[in-house]
Amino acid sequence: MMDMPQEEGEGDPVCSVMEDVVCVDEQAIQRLTDGFMSHYLPELNTSKQTLQELTQNQVVLLDTLEQEVTKFRECNAMIDLNALFTEAKVYHSKLVNIRKDMIVLHDKTTRLKKRALKLQQLKQKEDLEREQQREREMEREKRLIAKPAKRSGDP
Repeated sequence: MMDMPQEEGEGDPVCSVMEDVVCVDEQAIQRLTDGFMSHYLPELNTSKQTLQELTQNQVVLLDTLEQEVTKFRECNAMIDLNALFTEAKVYHSKLVNIRKDMIVLHDKTTRLKKRALKLQQLKQKEDLEREQQREREMEREKRLIAKPAKRSGDP
């Protein structure tokens, strides 16, 4: 096991230099090391295995978390997409209303054009009738104007 400390000046030169150090032979060091290792190595291996399992579990958790984040992003994208569809419906209804208004305005302008054409034709007819009436009155006035009578003896 352990060697007894040697007196100064005897034997091993390393021991004489280091007065506070106890000299132990190699076989004792090896046995102590093997005992220490056999005592703590199983626990260290168990700890190592546990750490590896924890690391693997962390990797799995990180992957799962990334998948969940992706799902949330997709949900947000769907919400944005739904908002776009809602907005598109609103604008579509506005376009439909504008189209209806345009059709109503087109119908009104068509009726107004027809009415204006009828009024114009009526006015032209009235103007023509007035002109004809004036000509008839002028013709009548001409007939009513006294013409000098011809003398019977005048050639």
